[in-house]
Amino acid sequence: MFTKSLCPVCLKVVDAEVYEENGEVRIRKKCEEHGEYDDVYWSDASLYRKFALLDYTANADSGDAVSAVSAVSDSSERAAETGEDKRGCPYNCGLCPMHRSCTVLAIIDLTNRCNQRCPTCFANAAVSRRVYEPSLKQIEAMLRLLRSGEPPCPAVQFAGGEPTIRREFLEIVRMARDMGFSQIQVATNGLMLANSEDFCRRMVDAGLHTVYLQFDGVTNEPYEVLRGWKALRAKMRAIDNCRNGGIRSVVLVPTLARNVNDEQIGDIIRFAAENLDVVRGVNAQPISFEGRVDSDERKRMRITIPDFINLVEEQTEGQISRDSFYPVPFVIPISEFVEAWKGVKSVRFSAHPHCGAATYVFVHDGKLTPITDFVDVEGFMEELHELADEVRSSKMGKIIAISKILRVRRFIDEEKAPPNVLPSLIEILRDGSRHALAKFHHKTLFIGAMHFQDPYNFDLNRLQRCVIHYVTPDMRIIPFCAYNTVHRENVERKFSRGNTHENTRENTHGNT
Repeated sequence: MFTKSLCPVCLKVVDAEVYEENGEVRIRKKCEEHGEYDDVYWSDASLYRKFALLDYTANADSGDAVSAVSAVSDSSERAAETGEDKRGCPYNCGLCPMHRSCTVLAIIDLTNRCNQRCPTCFANAAVSRRVYEPSLKQIEAMLRLLRSGEPPCPAVQFAGGEPTIRREFLEIVRMARDMGFSQIQVATNGLMLANSEDFCRRMVDAGLHTVYLQFDGVTNEPYEVLRGWKALRAKMRAIDNCRNGGIRSVVLVPTLARNVNDEQIGDIIRFAAENLDVVRGVNAQPISFEGRVDSDERKRMRITIPDFINLVEEQTEGQISRDSFYPVPFVIPISEFVEAWKGVKSVRFSAHPHCGAATYVFVHDGKLTPITDFVDVEGFMEELHELADEVRSSKMGKIIAISKILRVRRFIDEEKAPPNVLPSLIEILRDGSRHALAKFHHKTLFIGAMHFQDPYNFDLNRLQRCVIHYVTPDMRIIPFCAYNTVHRENVERKFSRGNTHENTRENTHGNT
């Protein structure tokens, strides 16, 4: 398969090929100035093919691809009129007409100041000589932009830097709550949370729903490599303070690197299961390489989504098998059905099938039971896909659908199912509400991985279907991987309000 990628040195768009070799899927490309590059795209070709077949946007994409091609000229004309970058994708993100997915999760960096000095930080906060911190007025405008979309963006995550050290952090959370975001998250290293149970309580009062907690392992060794200090004790205090402060949704986010913490995936999952009263998921992020990295180092540390899936199976002794995991767009039929049922446009998880993988696991009597052990999920999704078509095409569609919703039990082996699973699934389909989903999540543990691209494995086909987008002070919406690879430096330079690096030295881990 041929695609477009980036030269890791000059970041120019170059031709690339995604190909299979020795059971792996790889990507190779050549820059006329800087030479050839070859890297792992997906480490398991069989899983690559499985995920491609389970992409519910595949048929729609064939039409979208035609639209995207014709949009190139439109984008170039608009660039000439507005002064945008004439080179096209990924330089003139905004979103541009070539983008195929709406914003499912928006990220707003509240500051580039931080209270850690992580060697692996893609935000590069530790070495920045500028203070990037959008004003409250800018943040309000950015949030309003997200809510003005069709459909409105449902979820926002505040990030950085370390967002919790922003003085107006709680005020910003309240602002998002008042604008109607149904999911408000913070991506945090947890140091402020570890310092204060009261701060956790005030986050809940302000309207925060979920803490995305940097959590690289259950021993100190991974933190020493990835964060530069022994952070485990602070992570444990942060989780305890979340529990005592009333936060009931913590997602553990390990940055995975081979030979650093890949042997702890099973232990992290077991830790999450033991703390299910407050921990709702594990969302692993395989390490991305920014800047120039030699091939030996990439080979030593590179880990891909199939590696994660296979390690989960191995380290849970087969309780969570590789067959339990599915690509993100596999769940699109749920959105289709809810949209048809309610008559209101819904966000769709139309990311590229090789961007992420996930499953849900029930924790019962000390056992981890993936939903796929007792639900025919492929039959279930196909039924919803057909039901959505029936509801849309017939005046009697809703009446027909009501009777068929109750038939979903034929996809469930109730003898293998944990207690009270079927009512939860029916409630989600009938109501399609955040409350119904929340009830389901409180019985399950989400386990997933999202592999963000770096210049070495960059694929524009993936980028153009990204559903996780940054919002910038000049009212642009930029796909995650484009922002961190191409745009971040320019945005922070343009909107920085000073040159005071010392302002980043607040609340350092030595104070916790």
